[in-house]
Amino acid sequence: MVGWSNNRMVTLSNLFHNNVLVVAAGSPPPVPDFSVYSSFNQLPLFSSSKFSTCPLSTPLPSKTTACKVSYWPSRFDTGGRIGRSGCGSVVMDSSPRKILKTSYHLRHVESMKILPSGAGNISRLNAVILGESLASEENDLVFPSEEFSGQALVSSPEKYLEMYKRSIEDPAGFWSDIASSEFYWKEKWGQQVYSENLDVRKGKIKIEWFKGGVTNICYNCLDKNVEAGLGDKIALYWEGNEPGVDGTLTYSQLLQNVCQLANYLKDIGVKKGDAVVIYLPMLVELPIAMLACARIGAVHSVVFAGFSAESLAQRIVDCKPKVVITCNAVKRGSKVIHLKDIVDAALIEAARNNVSVDVSLAYENHSAMNRESTNWKEGRDIWWQDVVPKYPTTCEAEWVDSEDPLFLLYTSGSTGKPKGVLHTTGGYMVYTATTFKYAFDYKPSDVYWCTADCGWITGHSYVTYGPLLNGASVVVYEGAPNYPDSGRCWDIVDKYKVTIFYTAPTLVRSLMRDGDEYVTQYSRKSLRVLGSVGEPINPSAWRWFFNVVGDSRCPISDTWWQTETGGFMMTPLPGAWPQKPGSATFPFFGVQPVIVDEKGVEIEGECNGYLCVKSSWPGAFRTLYGDHERYETTYFKPFPGYYFSGDGCSRDKDGYHWLTGRVDDVINVSGHRIGTAEVESALVSHPQCAEAAVVGVEHEVKGQGIYAFVTLVDGVDYSEELRKSLVHAVRSQIGAFAAPDKIHWAPGLPKTRSGKIMRRILRKIAARQLDELGDTSTLADPNVVEQLIELADR
Repeated sequence: MVGWSNNRMVTLSNLFHNNVLVVAAGSPPPVPDFSVYSSFNQLPLFSSSKFSTCPLSTPLPSKTTACKVSYWPSRFDTGGRIGRSGCGSVVMDSSPRKILKTSYHLRHVESMKILPSGAGNISRLNAVILGESLASEENDLVFPSEEFSGQALVSSPEKYLEMYKRSIEDPAGFWSDIASSEFYWKEKWGQQVYSENLDVRKGKIKIEWFKGGVTNICYNCLDKNVEAGLGDKIALYWEGNEPGVDGTLTYSQLLQNVCQLANYLKDIGVKKGDAVVIYLPMLVELPIAMLACARIGAVHSVVFAGFSAESLAQRIVDCKPKVVITCNAVKRGSKVIHLKDIVDAALIEAARNNVSVDVSLAYENHSAMNRESTNWKEGRDIWWQDVVPKYPTTCEAEWVDSEDPLFLLYTSGSTGKPKGVLHTTGGYMVYTATTFKYAFDYKPSDVYWCTADCGWITGHSYVTYGPLLNGASVVVYEGAPNYPDSGRCWDIVDKYKVTIFYTAPTLVRSLMRDGDEYVTQYSRKSLRVLGSVGEPINPSAWRWFFNVVGDSRCPISDTWWQTETGGFMMTPLPGAWPQKPGSATFPFFGVQPVIVDEKGVEIEGECNGYLCVKSSWPGAFRTLYGDHERYETTYFKPFPGYYFSGDGCSRDKDGYHWLTGRVDDVINVSGHRIGTAEVESALVSHPQCAEAAVVGVEHEVKGQGIYAFVTLVDGVDYSEELRKSLVHAVRSQIGAFAAPDKIHWAPGLPKTRSGKIMRRILRKIAARQLDELGDTSTLADPNVVEQLIELADR
């Protein structure tokens, strides 16, 4: 239990005497302006007997000389995620507590208004104050400091609840006010702010926001900021792979560069609605290319420059772009990757599928490779530097409807075919900007660095669009985070005085393994907010991130969201409430998460189940490109009336949400979603592989690793050479990030009599949880399981 004394949070155990909290009366009192709060939610505690409360920021009654403190120990199963704690109440004479009427859709958010139940049989809480002590246990509650909360955009649970309640009860008014006041619209939308149908039983799934409104996201990112006087503000700090290689672009310079490329694209025939594939590394030319497409109404499809030629070809065949934008090569760490060669091979493969691309625009990245060494096809290949700088530095924005497409981003699916997630303009613009602003408590003086690549949704929403819509200064880093050593990230933080650092748990775990000395040799004093993205962050990594990187003073925005959601769905708001290491805490404005059981029935209170969302939000994706049926089948048919995230989730007694990972056949490796079917397809393409089954396993660094069970064709023997060959097949067809961590030789696979592979059993074998295999009697050949166990370490 904690309280405030002399404007500073203190642990009440310091003021205990025989289990009585002595609060002195008199003038001046020894403990002036004393209020008592719950350690869980920083809200006033109330009496267990009279249900009275000490109002927020109000002293105890002056006549009160002592308050007896009692504890209510309780216990609940948290799946190992939350440790033990107790909770206390303060019995005092005061006015009766108001009875809280909890409305249905706010029931788990308004839990913050109620004294939380603790867990375990100990009579104390670990209350951690930012900047004062280390987070050391899983039951730590990490409170924002009074100084941080005082300047935060959302400074208390009450402020959050006020805004959240309106966003749920009046979504049209809430989002319309934000869209009208913070963005430029050439024409306003009609009376209907949004329309939706998330229930397949009621017809076609449809989500629309601000339809009829006319705008341009590039104009809002650049022109609007220049017109507001930010033309000379740094928009992009670029840090090259090699230390000492860097550059900057102001908002005015960025606008000019974007306009030049936009004019070139228009000149070669790219029009509103045309697709443009972008296969670039993290050069400033990547966000420039995205913004140039958006400026002229073209639909960009950024492909991570680590995908293989075959994967790139799949995406080219699907969206049929007018042009592919790439560069000749990139240097990641000490390794040179020949990107244009990959594009060349992809274009040959696409041509075999009757999709030809007339223009391949290549940026000469001379730090990795000169143009003389670059393979070239005359008539198709064009050097960026030879044409783009010749075009005018002004270009009229193409005004588009809010529901016109903005970009396609392909994500892995369980069927093996990548899904083209389609995001539209207006709702995505409003949602990414608003989530960025509040989740990171953004201030105009901030310098922001997200380590994600623009080939993923994080790079779209929180490297390019979200930050620039807010007029932020953004760091873009070309290289590897551990090059030339594991201190590079903190060197960059100090160099640019980064204040907000947003990264993946995979990188946190990797740097954590390399040792604290790489962190502590740098100052990092500029940091004030940290962020986590891509997968659930385990509590031990969270604590290291908080304690070592953030010096126990920076709140962590542990965000949960997806390619499909466009922006954050659940995230702590820095300054608003205490955090639990590893928990995504509570929903963002306008988001109604629900946990359902296998039958789609919503589960109340503390529970585990399937995470769904009811009602739409502005950033939601609208369809899968060219396959609306798959869109409905994948996301809306499993639980009619809800968007199904594909993730598992638990909720503790305090209403905090804990993501438990994928429940479908998609593996999350270092934040990259990889379909098991894609990897299996690549393995089976090997001439000596008869069958393959892939599952995810826990990985110390990557979160999940890829574990492949492989059955060879008759007569082929297991060998290390063959193992390497199989891994190479996956690397060449999908990319290095999808390479299996383990090849498990399998004479056969556990199947039902109908031929279905029992992946549940494979997961248990992969995790070496052999005592949890369960009933194997339904298998066509139960002996297969014993064979797999025997070969586990071969």
